Amino acid sequence: MRIRYKKWARPELEESKFYIDNPEEWKGKWKEFFGNPENPIYLELGCGKGQFIANLASSNLNINYMAIDLVDAMLGLAKRNVEQVYEEKNIEINNIVLTRFDIERILLILEKEDKIKRIYINFCNPWPKGKHRKKRLTHTKQLEKYKQFLDDDGEIYFKTDDDDLFNSSLTYFEECGFEIEAKTYDLHKEPIFENNIETEHEKMFSEQGIKIKALIAKMK
Repeated sequence: MRIRYKKWARPELEESKFYIDNPEEWKGKWKEFFGNPENPIYLELGCGKGQFIANLASSNLNINYMAIDLVDAMLGLAKRNVEQVYEEKNIEINNIVLTRFDIERILLILEKEDKIKRIYINFCNPWPKGKHRKKRLTHTKQLEKYKQFLDDDGEIYFKTDDDDLFNSSLTYFEECGFEIEAKTYDLHKEPIFENNIETEHEKMFSEQGIKIKALIAKMK
């Protein structure tokens, strides 16, 4: 998603208590970062404007959340959305962290000791051209990286509007040794997620009559 530059985003992020610029320093120590090692850590790859992670994290205070994106403007909007949702619920922001990082280099900030329990991938770029498909966040190249920091029973929740990406992703997951626990070609008619939180893209595509595809894949 393209978004206009927002000059306020970087200064606001730097002042935020739940944004960090140095995620590499916490590799292997994310449970220590959150300060409650008994709570699981969930990760969203490509958080966009943050509506999804804001609503999810504020509804599950016993879970810690990491949200990654590469664009300051997106993260600035995500920061504001998190603040708004938590303020509306009158709760403190202490179970979420936003960070700017390139997902292709994610092994620089996460490892097995971090024991990520769940990854969310929502409406990522489908990269339809063959030469670009390795950039897909569900490509085997990426899945092999995630396996290096997912917990032994970790899982991935994936949603998309794109038929080709979804069908290809089913193959990617199976090639990497994941078990497909559930899948649907029409999430709103056949829910496979408990308390599904609708993303901005999900709402937009659904209103256009496009069915939402989704799956849950688990480490074997």
